Amino acid sequence: MYAVTVCFEINPETADAFLDLMRQNARASVRDEPGCHQFDVCTDVDRPGEVFLYEIYDDRAAFEAHMTTAHFISFESASAPFVVSKDVATYAQVHR
Repeated sequence: MYAVTVCFEINPETADAFLDLMRQNARASVRDEPGCHQFDVCTDVDRPGEVFLYEIYDDRAAFEAHMTTAHFISFESASAPFVVSKDVATYAQVHR
């Protein structure tokens, strides 16, 4: 398994619009991508400008395929105005 974490800093005034786009992307990823097993969108009311993602894929190739999907490309384009910064980390092994 291959884990991906993403921490977004977003403009708090646009949080609802960003989260709507993100939830659509997460649902499509799990529903339409056989290599995507988990896609959690995490927030905290005390940090309204932060959105954290936790994603699990079969392997790096499945994650790379995710980034070429129509729903991901559409999300990236539509959400870009809301994003202040984005930090992505990947983990090649998931121990259970």
